[in-house]
Amino acid sequence: MPTTDHALDAPAYRWREGRLEPIQVAHRVLLEDLLGIERQKAILLRNIRQFVAGHPANHALLTGARGTGKSSLVKALLPAFHEQGLRLVAVAPPDLVALPDIVAPLRARAERFLLYVDDFSVAPGDRALMALKTTLDGGIEEPPDNVLIIATSNRRHLMPEYQSENAEYRWVEGEIHPGETAEEKISLSERFGIWLSFPPFSQEQFLTMVERHLLRLQCAFTEEARAEALRWALQRASRSGRVAAQFARDWAGRQALGD
Repeated sequence: MPTTDHALDAPAYRWREGRLEPIQVAHRVLLEDLLGIERQKAILLRNIRQFVAGHPANHALLTGARGTGKSSLVKALLPAFHEQGLRLVAVAPPDLVALPDIVAPLRARAERFLLYVDDFSVAPGDRALMALKTTLDGGIEEPPDNVLIIATSNRRHLMPEYQSENAEYRWVEGEIHPGETAEEKISLSERFGIWLSFPPFSQEQFLTMVERHLLRLQCAFTEEARAEALRWALQRASRSGRVAAQFARDWAGRQALGD
């Protein structure tokens, strides 16, 4: 495991095979290119400003429909705050069991580290669940104040939800109370101080994103492009930011070839 100064000079890292692997050229996403998520962006940026300034800040959970900007927003934090000491560490969900080992070499560093867990979901009883809870809350060892966890997930409570759980709900003095399984799921998500939801985009938001992507590719947003973008979204049954970017690349490439 790298612990020397020169081993932690990269802007980003991934945890792989028991060690922090430097990523010298991180995927560059700019905050100004993320459209339709202004509220979520403002809340997360405020939290990260607190974090990089050495003030109290919260772990964050970003949930919602696929392709709505959750992962892109996290990636955009690195170029926005790198000069202020922010570093990004990507951790795959199965590797959460190694969180104590991941955090150990970061604790004494001057930089501020975001542990980024993308597309996070765990099953009840998963060892990663206990490791994450301990890191979020702190166990016997005080959690480091220069490490923050940001997780993205399509699930609000990070675990699969089953119809059988409905039978566990009970009425107590006129109030409905969740069962043990639901309580475990809620207790995990509640350990994140910042909850941000990313709903699906409207048609107009989708078209705005298409126009922005086409402009960046130096391609005009014509009526023909508008109609083709809507057809593209319909074929994919999605009006996400990812779909908008994919259409823009396809359309710009076709126009460049004269198709």
